[in-house]
Amino acid sequence: MSVTLKEVRDVLKQPLVARLGTVDAEGYPHITPLWFLLEDDRDEVVIMADRTARKVQNLVAHPRGAVQVGGDPLPDGQGGHTPGVMLQGDFAVEDDPAHAVTARITRHYLPAAADQLLETWKNDDIVVLRLKIRKVIRVSG
Repeated sequence: MSVTLKEVRDVLKQPLVARLGTVDAEGYPHITPLWFLLEDDRDEVVIMADRTARKVQNLVAHPRGAVQVGGDPLPDGQGGHTPGVMLQGDFAVEDDPAHAVTARITRHYLPAAADQLLETWKNDDIVVLRLKIRKVIRVSG
């Protein structure tokens, strides 16, 4: 069911592992778990990735994709699913000068370990995958 971004913003603000769906060079789906961050001021999602990663190559070739957040089964046989949302849209691959976006995402997920991780990644060629959201679909919850 299509909904507005405002209706699912609470789910997207949580540090949940998302799944990115892209299309590979042979036309097959490529699904990758990852961290993300909703940029409220732009109604966009940002993702960090190594420039050489398959997901980056896929999005350079085919810039449309989807991100699913939540919608996972509840634990211990409780039945049902967590609230979930799928975001579809167009991606841009951007440089991340000084790893500014990478730092924001890392601090969102692992605030206590962020500085250590960022130090480890300081020489990595990290890019930002920016999703311009075109469609919001509630997948469960």
